[in-house]
Amino acid sequence: MHDKNHYFDILLVEDEPDLGLVLSQYLRFKGISVYWSPSAEIALDEYKKRIYALAIIDIQLPDMNGIELAKQLQKINQNQAIIFLTALHEKIDRMKGLELGAIDYIGKPFEMEELILKIKNFLKLKKEIPIKVATIAPVSVGSITFIKERMLLSMSNGKQKKLTVRETEILDLLIKNQNQLVLKKDILLQLWGNTDYFNGKSLEVFISRIRKLVDSEKNIRIDSVYGAGYIFVYEES
Repeated sequence: MHDKNHYFDILLVEDEPDLGLVLSQYLRFKGISVYWSPSAEIALDEYKKRIYALAIIDIQLPDMNGIELAKQLQKINQNQAIIFLTALHEKIDRMKGLELGAIDYIGKPFEMEELILKIKNFLKLKKEIPIKVATIAPVSVGSITFIKERMLLSMSNGKQKKLTVRETEILDLLIKNQNQLVLKKDILLQLWGNTDYFNGKSLEVFISRIRKLVDSEKNIRIDSVYGAGYIFVYEES
């Protein structure tokens, strides 16, 4: 168990001093613990000393691209949740970030309250997980077992696949509504808070990744209903 002094809610990596100072102060005012780093080098050094629930990383840093920094952080903690900050004019490969398990992209300039809402929604989920581990049983569907609290999917071959936070949220929604259509807009509103284009693309990437995990299993698949949503299909033998 880590001492509370070695745990922060947020690692903020932002090289613009005015934005970094204002955002970190605002987060603390809202009761969210944060360590603000102005560079990737400092962030990596501090990251080795503490546990962070969420890393918020500017894409354009003076000493390292934000995507590359995220890769370095995930070499230390492969399940680190990440939100990227990006200027609206920047041409970035969002898919690279999503493949790393990024839960969102926030375009600059952004509304502080919107970012705070996203952070609080994420931290709420994160803090619920350890409380429920001992009391809520894994969910078995056909040949797979979904262990939400540990963010794991156990397969019929005995292997366990580690899920990201966002994959866990999505799979939980689909399994709870198995064999029923779950509307894409409902997933986006519940997990992202809006239905904009890029969040829709993010959802498609996560669905594709989850589908690859379950495709080898008998009687289980994820169907896409064009223009509507997704169905977690389980057909009993």
